[in-house]
Amino acid sequence: MAYIATGNHDEALDIVQDTMLKLVQKYADKPNEEWPSLFIRILQSRIKDWYRRNQVRSKWRVFLKRDNAEEEEMNRLEQLAVDTTLEPARTTKNQQAIEQLDVAIRMLPLRQQQAFMLRVWEGLNEAETAEAMGCSKGSVKTHYSRAIHTLREKLEGVWP
Repeated sequence: MAYIATGNHDEALDIVQDTMLKLVQKYADKPNEEWPSLFIRILQSRIKDWYRRNQVRSKWRVFLKRDNAEEEEMNRLEQLAVDTTLEPARTTKNQQAIEQLDVAIRMLPLRQQQAFMLRVWEGLNEAETAEAMGCSKGSVKTHYSRAIHTLREKLEGVWP
C-alpha cells in the first residue's frame, strides 16, 4: 500500500518502518487482535503525512528547478535488466498490465486509493476498512465503488 501511494520503494519502506515503530511504541500493551487495524490506521496516517510533505517539497523543486525524471528512468531500466524469465512475451504483457494498473491506482484520489487497497489487497471487510480509514461504512462503500468504476474504465481491454 505504501509503495502504491508513494511510487518509491525506499519511501514506502521508510513509511512502513515508521508505522511499525509507532505501533510498538504506542500500542504494545493492546491485545494482539487489535494490532492489524491499528497498524493500517497508522499506515494511512503516515501516507497522508507523506503526501503533505511531498506537496511542500514539490513546490521547492519547482522553485529550484530540480528534476528527478532521469534518475527514475534509470531505476526502471535497472529493474528491467534484473528481471529474468523463461517466457519474455508473457512477462512483457504481464508487466505492461501491472504498470497500467499501478498508474491507474496512483491516479485515484487518496481516499479511493485507500479504500481499494484495504478492501482488495489487504482483504478487509467494510467495517474493518471504515475503522482503518476513520470514516463510516457508507463512505467506504462510496470510495470503493468509485475506485472500482474508475479502474474498470481506465483498464478496459487491458486487465481482465
